[in-house]
Amino acid sequence: QVQLVESGGGLVQAGGSLRLSCAASGRTFSMGAMGWFRQAPGKAREFVAAIRWSSYIYYGDSVKGRFTISRDTAQNAVYLQMNSLKPEDTAVYYCVARPGGLSTMSDAYDYWGQGAQVTVSA
Repeated sequence: QVQLVESGGGLVQAGGSLRLSCAASGRTFSMGAMGWFRQAPGKAREFVAAIRWSSYIYYGDSVKGRFTISRDTAQNAVYLQMNSLKPEDTAVYYCVARPGGLSTMSDAYDYWGQGAQVTVSA
């Protein structure tokens, strides 16, 4: 089993920045891809970004050019730097991991964190 714990959420004004962190513990040697999904109230879960190693990266269309995902394999951590935040980025952000390669599908991920709230005010 792998446990994921997010931190770094909060309230920010539009145009501002936040950095989410996710620390993994447990059977971390089994992790291949790590990433982030988000879910806003009344909306479907949305893929944000995923990374495997340091050079295989996917981004969701709505965050390309504004968000940057990175991973510290030695620390078993993944990060999401969010810049130029918009009110529509308001959501609960979930850290995810899976043994296999990159995927944009939520069902592909075996491990989920408890979520971190990000609120962007207009």
